Amino acid sequence: MLRRHGVSAVHAVENGAVTESVEAVTEANTLLSGLGFESGGLAAAHSIHNGLTQLEATHREKVNIGTLPQLVLEGRDDEFVEDIIEFSLDIELPVTLADIGLDDPMEDQLDTVAEAACVEEETIHNEPFPVEPAMVWDALLTVNGLGERHK
Repeated sequence: MLRRHGVSAVHAVENGAVTESVEAVTEANTLLSGLGFESGGLAAAHSIHNGLTQLEATHREKVNIGTLPQLVLEGRDDEFVEDIIEFSLDIELPVTLADIGLDDPMEDQLDTVAEAACVEEETIHNEPFPVEPAMVWDALLTVNGLGERHK
């Protein structure tokens, strides 16, 4: 549903229109949000997003920069991750750290994000394996490199 209607839905919303594509994407997002919450599938993506909120520069659309590193952390194959990056670009979502305000991220900034993403109460611990800050750091840098390559 998201693939079939995502691009046209984004363009419709940007132009103030409500179309069948907008309705389809809205319904799919509502359903997926509920299923994700109930199944714990939100795991790393929300935790990384929450970690990014610790940096003033990232106070903009950044949810996708939580989702992509989750795919890397979970060991999804390259083709899958790169396909999601391409789809993200098609619907104008951020795919690099520069896209969310971190043009040249400093080591201490990435440490802040990774540490905050891994605090005890974060959902990153819903992953079926233990996640440490260094893993988040590496996943962010991996996604950043892949995103830069695709742009």
